[in-house]
Amino acid sequence: MGAPEIPLIDTCFHGRHISPQILAGLTPDGWSLKDYVARGGYEALKKVVRTMKPEEVIAEIKASGLRGRGGAGFPTGLKWSFMPAKLPIQKYLVCNSDEGEPGTFKDRDILRYNPHIVIEGMAIAAYAMGVTRGYNYIHGEIWEVYERFEQALDEARAAGLIGENILSSGFSFELQAHHGYGAYICGEETALLESLEGKKGQPRFKPPFPASFGLYGKPTTINNTETFAAVPWIIRHGGQAYLEVGKPNNGGTKVFSISGDVERPGNYEIPLGTPFAKLLELAGGMRDGKRLKAVIPGGSSMPVLPAEIMMATDMDYDAIAKAGSMLGSGAVIVMDETRCMVRCLLRLSYFYYEESCGQCTPCREGTGWLWRMVNRIEKGQGSPEDLAKLDEVAGNIMGRTICALGDAAAMPVRAFLKHFRAEFEHHIVHKRCLVGDAV
Repeated sequence: MGAPEIPLIDTCFHGRHISPQILAGLTPDGWSLKDYVARGGYEALKKVVRTMKPEEVIAEIKASGLRGRGGAGFPTGLKWSFMPAKLPIQKYLVCNSDEGEPGTFKDRDILRYNPHIVIEGMAIAAYAMGVTRGYNYIHGEIWEVYERFEQALDEARAAGLIGENILSSGFSFELQAHHGYGAYICGEETALLESLEGKKGQPRFKPPFPASFGLYGKPTTINNTETFAAVPWIIRHGGQAYLEVGKPNNGGTKVFSISGDVERPGNYEIPLGTPFAKLLELAGGMRDGKRLKAVIPGGSSMPVLPAEIMMATDMDYDAIAKAGSMLGSGAVIVMDETRCMVRCLLRLSYFYYEESCGQCTPCREGTGWLWRMVNRIEKGQGSPEDLAKLDEVAGNIMGRTICALGDAAAMPVRAFLKHFRAEFEHHIVHKRCLVGDAV
């Protein structure tokens, strides 16, 4: 039998529109172990520990084309293969649930409404890589989600699905949750590891990479919440079936968090490769009948794209990259014709200025420069030289920092100037907003 058809939308509650593989058939109260098992939960884990060798699990994940759902899009199976599985030392598995990217709210819904799918996915990954201990690092501003995950862990542990000798297979894996404190920088995997170790959350120099020197100096694999949540479906239905849901090099579904000027903001799980126009339709279209002006397709750190480009673009890693941006975390920020692009960039620039950890001089100083210059322009105090200086400062930040936060601050600046330069020039020349003058 073939894999079941995956509809675009299955259920909706609390403004979140949710559909199959990861958030399938849920109700607000249907998060418990009993509910999850009724939907076929933990069958993949049983299959793995009873009938599959670790290398077969990794091969299946490679065949699926699953790519990291946290932003980088690195092939998951390849990442798992980096772990020295047979090395007889302590190894660690870490779930990155430190969801702090503005516009992104998918991981907290996965943990809130379907926490056991993450637990099962992590247990399968641990089996594949010979890991006996794991952690889920949960963002500090979603305490109720942390509590929900702890409840799910208690259920799984009591049922023998986590802990010693899982399902009488001889495989043991202990999993614990860790509550962060809301620092955006801890979404960077090595800063997350530093925080887990009780240190200040600042990125590490790489190399060495976590696969060889990670948590407590031991081999460590880190994946995003949504990435682990995709694993049980792949094991149950096969890597090829998952790949065929999406498109070549972009297998499976992706949960997109849509916010901004749409009728129905929320989480939408769709096959990768779905046209943006279809995704916008699923979200109810533009709010109040306004025209689409711009879209940030992958979270606030990704380059903005104008409406004409987005409406001709598919929602997958390669198509978005070809259009001039990145899929990132899948946070789709929609802006209509009433939005001032200078003001939008001002808000983004202030966020990265505030969230810079201060470790790298280009980021620590440069993000402040960017915010102050955009702030001058927004207030009607800018000069023509500011636009060239903005581009220069952004260029001096990109590629010159330990982690990608510097790039995250610089890329929006360059993209807004590239696609909406006329609005910045109008602010400078006329000391007021082009959007207001056009109304």
